Amino acid sequence: MNNSLDALFKPRSVALIGASQKELSIGNVIIKNLLHYRFNGPVYPINPKVEEIRGLKSYPSILEVPGEVDLAHIVIPPPLVPEEVENCGKKGVKAIIINTAGFKEMGDEGQALEDDFLARARKYGIRVVGPNCQGIINSDPAINAYCNFTFTYPEPGHISVVAQSGGVGAVIMQAFYDMGIGQRMYASNGNGSDVSITEFISYYGDDDETRAIVLYAESLENPKEFIAAARKVTARKPILAITAGRTEKGAEASRSHIGGIAGSISMDLIYQKAGILTFTSQEDLCHAAVALSTQPIPKGNRVGIITNTGGPSVIAIDELDSCGLVIPPLSKKAEKILKTTMLASASVRNPLDVVATAGPAHFKSALEVMMKEPLFDSIYINFVTPPFVDCENVAREIAAAAKAGNKPIVCNYMTDKQKWGATSKILKDGEVPCFDFAETAARALHSLVRYNNIRTAKRGSIKKFTGVSRNAAGKILRNAREEGRDVLTASEVYTILEIYGIPVAPWKIAGDANGAVDAANAIGYPVVIKADAEAIIHKSDVGGVAVNIKDATEAAMAVETMKKKLGAEINFFVQKFLPKGKELFIGAVASSGVGHIIGFGLGGIFVEVLKDVVYCITPVSDTEAAGMIGSVKAAALINGFRGEPGINREKTAEIIRRISMLVTDFPAIRELDLNPLFAIGDEICVVDARIIV
Repeated sequence: MNNSLDALFKPRSVALIGASQKELSIGNVIIKNLLHYRFNGPVYPINPKVEEIRGLKSYPSILEVPGEVDLAHIVIPPPLVPEEVENCGKKGVKAIIINTAGFKEMGDEGQALEDDFLARARKYGIRVVGPNCQGIINSDPAINAYCNFTFTYPEPGHISVVAQSGGVGAVIMQAFYDMGIGQRMYASNGNGSDVSITEFISYYGDDDETRAIVLYAESLENPKEFIAAARKVTARKPILAITAGRTEKGAEASRSHIGGIAGSISMDLIYQKAGILTFTSQEDLCHAAVALSTQPIPKGNRVGIITNTGGPSVIAIDELDSCGLVIPPLSKKAEKILKTTMLASASVRNPLDVVATAGPAHFKSALEVMMKEPLFDSIYINFVTPPFVDCENVAREIAAAAKAGNKPIVCNYMTDKQKWGATSKILKDGEVPCFDFAETAARALHSLVRYNNIRTAKRGSIKKFTGVSRNAAGKILRNAREEGRDVLTASEVYTILEIYGIPVAPWKIAGDANGAVDAANAIGYPVVIKADAEAIIHKSDVGGVAVNIKDATEAAMAVETMKKKLGAEINFFVQKFLPKGKELFIGAVASSGVGHIIGFGLGGIFVEVLKDVVYCITPVSDTEAAGMIGSVKAAALINGFRGEPGINREKTAEIIRRISMLVTDFPAIRELDLNPLFAIGDEICVVDARIIV
C-alpha cells in the first residue's frame, strides 16, 4: 500500500497559516469548510493579530500550536512562504498545501521563491501540494478532510478526482454532486512543485475504496514515469481523462511531414500508451465514471435490452450500434421462458419490450433471464415510470439484479425525480447508474466495454531486432553532427535504413552526369534521379526529381537540367524506378519527455491532404504496430478493396517496429520520414526518405 501521501489525505490535525476573520477570504473559507465537513481532528488557525477565528483559538505561530500538526495550509504573500515552510519543518509538519499563487507562473522571481521553499521542505521531508492550488478532499467518514477552498461538499463514494486545473476539477466535482453521486478523494495540485499528478494516480490506485479515477491534466513533468505508473493502475481499475488542447492552433510547421502533422505531442497519446479511457466531453466522462464506479466490467460487447417504452430503445440501439456494440437475438431457451412470463402484448426478442403496463414480476423475469443469457455481456434498460405501475418495486427488482448479477446494468431512467423520489432513491441506493437520455446511457455502457478492451488487450512485446550494427549507424549520425549538419544526405539516410533492415529501392550516389549514367547502368533502367542537397527539402517542388528515366541519354540530360536550375554544388541520388503500388507513410518525431512519436498512414500527397495518420509513442510493440495499421480511416483500402490486393500487414508492422527501434537507439534523431513506401504485391519498399537530427 502506497502511504506516502497519508499525511495529506488522512491528517490527524490541520493548521492554517494565514487564517483570517474576513468571511470571503481563502484563509476563512478553508476553516469554514473543515468545520462544516466535520473534520475529525483539531483545526489550528495561525494569525498573530487575532485571538479567535470561527470560534477556534488562533495562534501567533505554528511553532506555538500545542499539539502535533500533520498538514498545514499556507495562505500568505509569496515572499513570506519560505520562512513559514521552515517553521513547519521545525514543528514536524508532514505535508503542506500552498494555496497562495505568485510563484513560477509569474517568472524568474517567483521561480526563485518556489525553489527556496521546496529546498526547505525537502530538508525536513515535507510533501508539498501546490502552490497556486485548491488542495484536497477526503470524504471518508473517519476523516472528513475538506482541506480546500471550494464550495461543493461531496458525499462518500468511490470516484477519486485529480485535476491540474482547479476550475475543471470544481466543475467535475459539482457535476457528480448534482447527479447524486458520491466521491472518494479529490486533489487539485496547481503548479505541482512537489507532489505530482503521477503520485496522486498511484495513491488512488492503491486505495481500495477508489473504484474509478478521473483525471484532468494539461501537461506532465515526467510522461514516461506517468505512463509506467498509470499502466499499473489501469490493470486494476479504470482511469478516465478529459483531453484538452487537441487543436493547438498556430503550431509551427516542421520541415518534415511527420513534424508538421504531429506538432507537439498530445496528451491523448500518453493516455493511450497508459491504457487510460479518454473523453472530449466532460459530461460523457462523468457519466462513464458513474457506470465504472458502480458496475462490474463486461466480458464483451453484446448487449441485452429491456424497455417499457419503444422510442428510447430505438435511439439506444442506434447509439450502441454506432459505438460498435452488438445486440444479438435472444436464444430459443430465453424466448421460451419469456413467452410464459411476459404480458401477451410484450415483444419477446432483443430488445425485449415488456410494454408500459409491465410490473415488478415482469421486470424480475426479464432481468433473471437476461442475466443468465450467455449471449449477453451487459444489460441496458429503458425505464419510464407510468403512474399505473408499482414503480418502486420495479426499481427494487432492477437494484436487486444489479447487486446480485455479474453483468453490468445501465438504465435510461425517465421520470419526474421530485414526484418519484422514492423510486429514484431505490435505484441510487442500489448503485444502478441512471441517465436521463437513452444515448447518454448507451455511451456510458460503451465506456464499460472500452475499459474491458483496454484491460484485456495484449500489451505485446518490444523486439530488439538482431543483425543491426548500431555502431555503424551511430558513426553516421555523429559525423553529421560534427560537421554541423542537421539534415542527413540521401546516402546517409539510406545507409542507416539498410543497417536497420528496412527495405529500400536499390540506389547509388553520383556527383555528375557521367556518374549518374554509370549508377543507372549498374542499377538497371528505368531509374529515378533526385537532387541531393541539405537546403532542398521538397525536391519535386523545385524541379529536383526526374522519374522513369529509360536510358543513359535521359539520365545525363536530367542531371544537367537540375544543375542549371539548382546550382552545381549538389549530388545526385540515383534510384531504381519502381512500378507504383499503394503509397504508405511511416514517420517519427522526437517529443520531449516521451522519446518519439511514430506515425503511420497513406503516403504521398495523401499525408498532407487527408492527414489520415495514426500515432503511437515509442517503443512500439507488435500489437501496437498491428493496431496502428488497422486504425487508419483508409484501413479498407490498405486491406484490399474491390478486388485490389491489400498490403502485407506483417511486413509493414515490422518496418514500424524497426523504425521505433532506430529512433529509440538514437534519441538525437529529431524527425524521420519514409514517404512514400510502395506496397507492391507482397513486398514493401522505401522510395523516399529523410532524417533530421
